[in-house]
Amino acid sequence: MATKRERQAKAFAVAAARVAADRHCSDIVVLDLKGISPATDYFVIVTGTSDRQMRTVADEICVAAKGKGLGLFGRAGYEQGRWILLDFIDIVVHIFDSEYRDYYDLELLWGDAKRIDYR
Repeated sequence: MATKRERQAKAFAVAAARVAADRHCSDIVVLDLKGISPATDYFVIVTGTSDRQMRTVADEICVAAKGKGLGLFGRAGYEQGRWILLDFIDIVVHIFDSEYRDYYDLELLWGDAKRIDYR
């Protein structure tokens, strides 16, 4: 049985994916890393079309997190807009441009992870 914290983390991972979908990001994947990664429970991985769109999506996800009482532990890549990482401890959001998404291929790296339907 999932704890309240686990249910909240999963719900926010899905909500972050929906924010990205609403802002026309593509190739959206939510990975359940519980029991696989010692660092986090969920990855949200999306592809943006421009640095401006990617920053907007990152900003909106941060606002949604704040509304749920989740603090942003760390952020990287925001200024460059090629790969923006948002770390909420239990959930890590990766917003890639298409070139970086192909290069890092996190889905292959975490191929054992279960995919969560965000729709």
